[in-house]
Amino acid sequence: MLLVKKKYLPVLKILLILGFGYFFWLMLQITLEYIPLKADVSFLMIKQTEVEHRPEYLPFFYTHVYTSIFVLLSGFLALLRRDFGLKNFHRNAGKVYILLLLIFCAPAGIYMAIFANGGFPSKISFIILGSLWWFTTFKAYQFAKQKKFTLHKQWMWRSFALTLSAITLRMWKVIIVYLFHPNPMDVYQIIAWLGWIPNILLIEFLITKKIL
Repeated sequence: MLLVKKKYLPVLKILLILGFGYFFWLMLQITLEYIPLKADVSFLMIKQTEVEHRPEYLPFFYTHVYTSIFVLLSGFLALLRRDFGLKNFHRNAGKVYILLLLIFCAPAGIYMAIFANGGFPSKISFIILGSLWWFTTFKAYQFAKQKKFTLHKQWMWRSFALTLSAITLRMWKVIIVYLFHPNPMDVYQIIAWLGWIPNILLIEFLITKKIL
């Protein structure tokens, strides 16, 4: 199995880079829709109640959206630096990832979760997601400070699995809508949980099997 793994490892690396690059580009296109500051495009079109009656909503929203794209990229560079010859970027990329996530991205996401579409089930899911996202990242930071690098790496993978929910949530939405055509609010309730639970379960499996 090790020989097979080594044989196909370069191909898997290339596919991983290409796959991430494609989805990162899609996420970047979504982010650019809100530049310059716009309150009547894309997702915000269905959040006009919050936009009009909660003056703090847009600042939290923009904070989350604008920092998320950098969190996604820096997390990828930090975690995969050994495989792709990016050792020199690891520490700086990790600092950017942790700083933006803990101070800006996750707290803003948790605030937004309070007003998530799909009612109570969606709100609870996104609040749990945001809280776990912050907690796993903080644990990764703690273990890095303590120089417990194996634990640091494991918690960073958990954190990044939750970061990737921004991508997997949208993938599941496309699949569910295409196959089942459910009510829009039902879609939110489903993808709110499906967007991140499989991610974290997969990472836990890989950590348990010592693949990561």
